Amino acid sequence: MHVTRVALFASLVFAPQTVAAQSDQTTRAFTGLTVIDGTDRPPIRDAIILVRNGRVVSVGPARSLTIPAGAERVALDGKIAIPGLINAHGHVNDPKDLRTFAAYGVTTVFSLGGEQPPVFAARADQNVPTLDRARVFVSGPVLTPTTPDEAKVQVAGVKAQNVDIVKIRVDDNLGTVQKMTPDVYRAVIDEAHKHGLRVASHLFYLADAKSLLAAGADFVAHSVRDTEVDAELISALKSRGVCVSPTLMREVSTFVYESTPAFFSDPFFLAHANAEWVRTLQEPVRQQAVRNSTSAQRYKAALEVAKRNVKRLSAGGVTIAMGTDTGPTGRFQGFFELMELELMVESGLTPRQAIASATRDAARCMKADRDLGTLEPGKWADFVVLDASPLDDIRNVRRISSVYIAGNKVQR
Repeated sequence: MHVTRVALFASLVFAPQTVAAQSDQTTRAFTGLTVIDGTDRPPIRDAIILVRNGRVVSVGPARSLTIPAGAERVALDGKIAIPGLINAHGHVNDPKDLRTFAAYGVTTVFSLGGEQPPVFAARADQNVPTLDRARVFVSGPVLTPTTPDEAKVQVAGVKAQNVDIVKIRVDDNLGTVQKMTPDVYRAVIDEAHKHGLRVASHLFYLADAKSLLAAGADFVAHSVRDTEVDAELISALKSRGVCVSPTLMREVSTFVYESTPAFFSDPFFLAHANAEWVRTLQEPVRQQAVRNSTSAQRYKAALEVAKRNVKRLSAGGVTIAMGTDTGPTGRFQGFFELMELELMVESGLTPRQAIASATRDAARCMKADRDLGTLEPGKWADFVVLDASPLDDIRNVRRISSVYIAGNKVQR
């Protein structure tokens, strides 16, 4: 985790709000909850989450915990708390996106490519008890070398930016562009590892997934979508402990705007959605273009392959990390993450597995589990308060009552 202090720009843009912000040593007791803590333990009923200085002190049944004298009490009677959702593959274009993510319960985003300096500044300012917007981790520019020598230069460039992970693309966009060759991506991976950096790979084809794993890639940032995954790939992923981020909603975004999707009339979606995108995506000419798009239809078919592969990978013991590739136009940050969880369950995962993919497992996959992913002592008090349990119905992730980051209530 990066703990560097901020530049003047960041301190101006991200000055903590006075409402609900904690000063040092503030203690808060959140009471009356059922807590799904993100571990394999059963839900804790009539629970208390005790938070001091932005981090969890203890979580447990009210009968077994003592609230310190002078602690601020926050009554959340009858609500359900889950750890804040983690998007292992999104994109943050502007620091204001971090408030949009948070409004939908996504409290951490691993932005895999294209971040500008203000987003780096936001990362530098987030390990504080006054935080009240989503956390972000960065990869800088997606690397595009064409030779091994260029690979070394580009890796050195992102190393100098102090990125959290390196991102490459090994994909021909359905045969329309030249994809990175094996000698080049091997050079990227080798050089990144020399610098102590992990490598996330955008991919599409099963053969490329196998080759990238053999080369040492550390994270698969999309589904295999050309064919069903096989035992060889599953074995390779498990033996190296490599996680897969399915990004099912990325495929949905390629074809869903051939007409006006039903969620465009959902008040919960509209409350925080990018209004300009909503208007643009309803334009008749644009929708006709999607209907006429050959690639849109191919990605629609690829979605069904990806959904089958989510189930096969999970059943085979591969760790799934929720991701969406949100950030480009039409991939609505925050809301698409909730739809991703619903698609995972539709694909055959249980609600508990889907929630784990977006909390504990995503944190472990992205090497952030020391501080994030579960509601346990010592970790940041990032959690979502729901009106009903997502273990009963995954669609309940949309029934957000409130969101807390470092124990501070997010303004929604």
